[in-house]
Amino acid sequence: MIERRKHPRFKLNVPVEVHAEGSTAPLHCATSDLSLGGCYIESMYPFPAGTHLELKLEAGDTLLISAKVVTSDPQFGNGIHFERMLPEDEVTLAKFLEKSGHMELAHKA
Repeated sequence: MIERRKHPRFKLNVPVEVHAEGSTAPLHCATSDLSLGGCYIESMYPFPAGTHLELKLEAGDTLLISAKVVTSDPQFGNGIHFERMLPEDEVTLAKFLEKSGHMELAHKA
């Protein structure tokens, strides 16, 4: 199987507040995996592919991210691609993932 992702994924449960285009009420959920380029969010009622989202991701700090739904798995969740975030938020996320990756490796040893 060929890996198409540009960034390594980490199995991380991170709180996220999701604001979908055209919706007034945010969805509070968590990631099941996370990378610098996107995440997977489990949900019984996933958004359709192509939906634009604004995310508030709690990764060491509150990160604001513009994103797009790339996969929709009925009654399971969404694959999310990060489209835009502030450079300082990207640095914060990279540090968070690096720290989490080392912790993940330590648990396997």
